[in-house]
Amino acid sequence: MEQEKLANPAVLGLTCFGMTTLLLNLHNAGIFKMDAPILAMGIFLGGAVQIIAGYMEFKKGNSFGMLAFSAYGAFWLTLCFIIIAKPYIGETLSLEVGNKGFAWYLALWGLFTLCMFFGTLKINRGLQVVFGTLIVLFALLAIGNGWGNTGVIKAAGIIGIICGASAIYVAIAELLNEMYGKELLPIGPMKVEYKKPEDL
Repeated sequence: MEQEKLANPAVLGLTCFGMTTLLLNLHNAGIFKMDAPILAMGIFLGGAVQIIAGYMEFKKGNSFGMLAFSAYGAFWLTLCFIIIAKPYIGETLSLEVGNKGFAWYLALWGLFTLCMFFGTLKINRGLQVVFGTLIVLFALLAIGNGWGNTGVIKAAGIIGIICGASAIYVAIAELLNEMYGKELLPIGPMKVEYKKPEDL
């Protein structure tokens, strides 16, 4: 019986993560204020669609991809909930006073990302860059929000732009390399056997 070929969910998940991360961190870098497009991207692209990508990885039997996309999809949903709900539940993310609870929230995600980083050592250099910069991003955001330091948050924004852009690069690299059956865009030393489209 011929085995059914499944699409690569990482292309979808990394695109969702990368675009949403890039947009939010343009805000963190001070380029524009928090607005509806960030929240919409966070809920639908970074949240819902990324969770779908996690389910697709589950169907392929990829535990790392399932955990990463599902968890970070849930992260975007919780982050958007925090931002939307704060006026109604008396919470504040004011940088003037800092917010230790929000800082711990970000720090825990940084710790989770550090654990996930070790998994990327078995995959490719591109993902190592994505997860490595994400660790730094969470650390800087935790410090910046916890102590109300706008300079640290702006620095985090720059790291976040690099993180988001690198995730988009890995997604496009995986897509084009698969389509053309060869490594057009390098993502690291881990060699993958690409099949030409006509051989699939």
